[in-house]
Amino acid sequence: MFFGTISCIFNCIVFIRKNLRKSPCSIYFVAVNISSLLFIYASLFPQTLSNGYGINLTANNIVYCRLTIYASFFLQSVNSFYLFFASVDRILITSSNASTRRLSTRRLAYICIMGATLFWALFHIHALILVDILQLGPNYYLCYFQPGVYPVFIAYYTLVFAILPPITMAITGLWTVKNIRRLNRVKTVPVVWTNTASVGNVQNSATPKDRQLILMLLIDIMVYIICTILIAFYLMEQQITQYETKSYEQIEVDTFIGNVASVSVSIPFCVGFYTHLIVSKTFRSEVKTILTSIGGFCCGH
Repeated sequence: MFFGTISCIFNCIVFIRKNLRKSPCSIYFVAVNISSLLFIYASLFPQTLSNGYGINLTANNIVYCRLTIYASFFLQSVNSFYLFFASVDRILITSSNASTRRLSTRRLAYICIMGATLFWALFHIHALILVDILQLGPNYYLCYFQPGVYPVFIAYYTLVFAILPPITMAITGLWTVKNIRRLNRVKTVPVVWTNTASVGNVQNSATPKDRQLILMLLIDIMVYIICTILIAFYLMEQQITQYETKSYEQIEVDTFIGNVASVSVSIPFCVGFYTHLIVSKTFRSEVKTILTSIGGFCCGH
């Protein structure tokens, strides 16, 4: 939570700076990090209190219980969709077709973000109704889904959502790389350049800033895929073996893998700032400028 908070705040500060904020991709990055920060405190915080300190707030208040489940579903969904939209934007900006490149606009970014936010906010309203506090034993209460068909729906929904976003992000990431390689193979002649589009019949080439944003996006997609692949396999295994009788040792192994997968799937929300520092020279330069400004302010210069 500590490192994730720092990561999200610094990422937002960097991407709203003048040098980067005009890019549609930066708008998506800001949206990703705002949703990540909210996820940390809406989902990871109550989990930390419950698993680490035995303070289960969700089992004592039905409103907090439902809001926590709702926020977890909602924020995970919009976060992955913002990242997907960013990857689509990079496909557009690296296209060899000028008309396609012009589709990459800040207006489209805002429309996609607002549309995805509204859709998933409405889609997950079921969590505000069909989640309840269940008594599983004497003085033992759990915030969980109401018995019946609803837990089955959630199981399959979670499985699909664990598989589909990594696949789509892998496809769009590879598509972007393919576009970049195609642009690099194009032999250009001296022309007059206007912004990122070339004048005449010469192919477009992504600007250095765009290439840095692409690099940061690709590393984010890679981290997302690596950290979510375990939960996808775990959920598939659970669905396949749900009617089998398992030994105590098998149950213990399943529980351990499930806990590791739950921690792993939260990692992409917390490490963006640090991976960006490693892969992007532009990002490091912006962070250095910010830290210098903060240092100067603290020293009264």
